[in-house]
Amino acid sequence: MRLLNAKTFTRADFNNEGTVPDYAILSHTWGDDEVTFRDLAELSREQLVSKRAWEKVKKCCAKAMEWDLEWVWIDTCCIDQSSSAELSEAINSMYQWYRKSAVCYAYLSGVDSVEEDFLSDRVIDQGHSSFDKARWFTRGWCLQELLAPRNMQFYNMHWEYIGSKNSLKERISTITHIDEDGLFIPDLSVLSVAERMSWAAHRQTTREEDIAYCLLGIFNINMPLLYGEGQTRAFGRLQEEIMKRTEDHSILAWSGKGADFRNDMVGFLAPHPSAFS
Repeated sequence: MRLLNAKTFTRADFNNEGTVPDYAILSHTWGDDEVTFRDLAELSREQLVSKRAWEKVKKCCAKAMEWDLEWVWIDTCCIDQSSSAELSEAINSMYQWYRKSAVCYAYLSGVDSVEEDFLSDRVIDQGHSSFDKARWFTRGWCLQELLAPRNMQFYNMHWEYIGSKNSLKERISTITHIDEDGLFIPDLSVLSVAERMSWAAHRQTTREEDIAYCLLGIFNINMPLLYGEGQTRAFGRLQEEIMKRTEDHSILAWSGKGADFRNDMVGFLAPHPSAFS
């Protein structure tokens, strides 16, 4: 696992699990000008500061230091995505990385303010708040990032505190259609396969295979990533791995089409041409 020092913005590898320090982790949606792994290695500080996403990195690190945490993990600049082996290892490990974090900061870039009526029944029922409409709630990768952390704090685009997963659980449950208890269950395997699969039904990913890969941690599955295999094959491999590990065949019953489940899901979980996470 590679972490970013919150004070110096340098990175360090922690290859043995017992040596990993306490760290904060960021959950966010990607934009067009993210700070990448290569950027941190090759760009000058002046060039980094010119990137729109640098402020997000800087504020995440500052927030970590407020929590007395020296290290942070940010997917955009802690994973060398030019290495297929490293990317595969990271995606297969990501659920546990979020799970083991001291705190997860959910940064909602589309939420400008915290409305006065934010917690009113009227807003909850009608879904008119910018929080309810946040793109973060539509992304495939953000599903595991919502479920895995024990301690999750939500911030708006100005890094103003909105609330915790616990304090906002009713609101989050309404938005995501995930039962409040499901937001905090340590072992998701106690829930049916169909229920867990349904959580991703209206989420989107940029790369078509990722709609399957983003569910690996939710089903405690490790499998190789084969970008280019297409959504149908990726989802089929995921289904096969799930069937090997459980006698719960609700994965077939959920679509109501038995053996046609895979094609049904592929159509239902069609990818959307927007950001990676």
